[in-house]
Amino acid sequence: MTWRWVLLPLLVVGVGVRIWLRARRRRPRPGSPAPVRWRPVLRGKVAIVAAREVRERLRGRVFRVTTAIILIVVAGAILIPKITSRPAPPEKVGVVGALTRSQRELVVAVGTHTGTTVELSSEASTAAAERAVRAGTLDACIDADRLIVDESTPSGDTFVQALAQELGVERAYQQAQLSPAQAETLSRARPFKVMNLKATTKTTVQTTSVIGVVLIFVMLSQYLTWTLIGVMEEKSSRVVEVLLAAMRPIELLTGKVLGIGLMAMSQAALAVAFALVLATAVGSSLLHGTAPVVLAAVLVWLLLGYAFYCWVYAAAGSLVERQDQVQTLALPLSIPMLIGYIFALIVAPTGSPSAFFEVLAYLPPTAPFDMPVLVALGRVQWWGFAGAVVVSIVCTVLVARGAAGIYRRAILRTGGRVRLRQLLAGARG
Repeated sequence: MTWRWVLLPLLVVGVGVRIWLRARRRRPRPGSPAPVRWRPVLRGKVAIVAAREVRERLRGRVFRVTTAIILIVVAGAILIPKITSRPAPPEKVGVVGALTRSQRELVVAVGTHTGTTVELSSEASTAAAERAVRAGTLDACIDADRLIVDESTPSGDTFVQALAQELGVERAYQQAQLSPAQAETLSRARPFKVMNLKATTKTTVQTTSVIGVVLIFVMLSQYLTWTLIGVMEEKSSRVVEVLLAAMRPIELLTGKVLGIGLMAMSQAALAVAFALVLATAVGSSLLHGTAPVVLAAVLVWLLLGYAFYCWVYAAAGSLVERQDQVQTLALPLSIPMLIGYIFALIVAPTGSPSAFFEVLAYLPPTAPFDMPVLVALGRVQWWGFAGAVVVSIVCTVLVARGAAGIYRRAILRTGGRVRLRQLLAGARG
């Protein structure tokens, strides 16, 4: 995997958003309501509404508490494995007699190659060495042309097998009566390099993808709920009537989702930056190899997921004006997210995505949770990732236009919950 197939979708997103904002307004038909204007939505009044949303979230205790919780969870995911993992104990090797300098260097090199350290000690006799091995004070003992180990030592022990192999090669050099220069040349022989196409371990990639999926679900649930409740409160308190006297509905709606979205991305970027800095400081292997690519994919799909769902939740908020009505809407709206989230948590630990899961990774409602898992598992090419991004952007534009129409027709209707059928019937009329 390389960074270019992550940067390319980001470029596609930027171009798509630019084209979307520069799209010209369609000519209205006689008798039809004025269409939604999209060109000026990121200037003037929209910026004021977005800044207001940012200030309100920063002043609230909920934002500070959730940010602290997210950082604590990220720190725990990085520090706990580092604290609980203990370095392998040194290999204690006894020596009966004396080893040459090259043999001592060989024993130490074998320990380094197998990821451990070696402690050499001299033993008075073979019997004493055998007693030390049986008692467990020695892991192995070199006695003339043999290597003594305890019967409980696994036959596939990496260090023992490598040491026995190298000592056998060293003895073969001596039996072949090679000159010191020839023996030195052979000792410097190195095996072929092994190119590992997946630089990280499976466990590291799975852990990173699970953390990313949980981060997306928590942050989307939090900020989408804020959008829904915020629109409902403005409607129930009649504040929206004052605001709409000074701006168009699309300006108010865009400013609200933009301001909350900025807070979501800022919080996510803070969590990722904190994870990278902390992992580097403590020397954690959690974010090595392809894990940064997975985190980049998480940020991309957090942005795309919020862009897709925020319009739906904002339109739903305009249909209600009481807290109990919000609760009846929250569960149906969250069902697609729950489906994608549950399937992602099932597939990420196993590493075996089904065909159905791969289909979910390309559907905009579930792609924010499932596509990062495919990226972590290396089961998607850059063009597949870019295709999913394009599909999500196109569907987001369509959903945004529909949600803006619902918001415009429902936000000023009071006296009870507005039924979607009523709005559709009124639009057709």
